[in-house]
Amino acid sequence: EKSGPFLSLSSAKPPNSINDSESHPSSSHQTLKGTSKWATSLENLLEDPEGVKRFREFLKKEFSEENVLFWLACEEFKKTQGKKQMQEKAKEIYTTFLSSKASSQVNVEGQSRLNETILETPHPLMFQKLQDQIFNLMKYDSYSRFLKSDIFLNHKKSEEQEENSPEAQTAAKRASRIYNT
Repeated sequence: EKSGPFLSLSSAKPPNSINDSESHPSSSHQTLKGTSKWATSLENLLEDPEGVKRFREFLKKEFSEENVLFWLACEEFKKTQGKKQMQEKAKEIYTTFLSSKASSQVNVEGQSRLNETILETPHPLMFQKLQDQIFNLMKYDSYSRFLKSDIFLNHKKSEEQEENSPEAQTAAKRASRIYNT
């Protein structure tokens, strides 16, 4: 079992660089984008809505989409304000992913010891350990297969074709929005 300095996404970047990608989703500065960015790390993939969409498509085929859905739900949960909303969201996460009767149960260590009492005193990081487990499971398992999958490779190919078209500079940005909706 590996443990160690895994950073959660929220603390992975220094604060001053945080909204570089969020604030200008379609800006033209020449940073890695699309599949080349996804291929650098699972963190980058999960920060890109299009990447998440493709990864979900892939996981659905592998019957493990619940992993990324759980991870996303936990990210969302961390931003939840107010005890009542936290209780509701925590309960939702618990019943959807963690309870023994969950419709999309994720496979995490210590699951059998989890019960609804954790929902009574919710706090933003209450699912962090489980979220990290699922993150590592995706990172060392499905993510590497995703990078070799047709879903990823076809997306990469269509990106490259777009970039090489004559009016690529202006059209590619518009096109990528159109194709992927």
